[in-house]
Amino acid sequence: MIPMIRDAVHLGQDDLPFVDIGDGSLLKVLQVKAGEGLWIVENIFKAGYELDKHRHTGPVYGYTTSGAWKYKEYDYVNRAGSFLYEPAGSEHTLQCIEDNTRVWFQMYGSNINLDAEGNITSVMDGQITLDFYLAMCEEQGLPRPNVLVE
Repeated sequence: MIPMIRDAVHLGQDDLPFVDIGDGSLLKVLQVKAGEGLWIVENIFKAGYELDKHRHTGPVYGYTTSGAWKYKEYDYVNRAGSFLYEPAGSEHTLQCIEDNTRVWFQMYGSNINLDAEGNITSVMDGQITLDFYLAMCEEQGLPRPNVLVE
């Protein structure tokens, strides 16, 4: 049996809004496929933005289109044109080092956030991130976005 082929879906640059995530850094959720554990987001970070140290339960692919960011635990810097692969189980702390740092992440599974002693403080996944994004759209007076959800 041949599965049904669906039409391609195009999202233009302005079809989904960015929401402020607290310090002027921005988030856009592009797609969530819960059955695959897939979530795709785009961020625009301000210099000084930092995520909690976290561990990935699945692989992550990141592509930087502007600015610069790094992980505290590594020497390399991700700049425009950089591609980053993170295997499941990797742990790191994202730090943004330039304003207008734009990064696209394709993630599978969850991010397990950790404190300084390695204790779990919270867990983020595609559905939680989507729920947050939709709530922020509403709170910021933006129309409900048509995120690709399966």
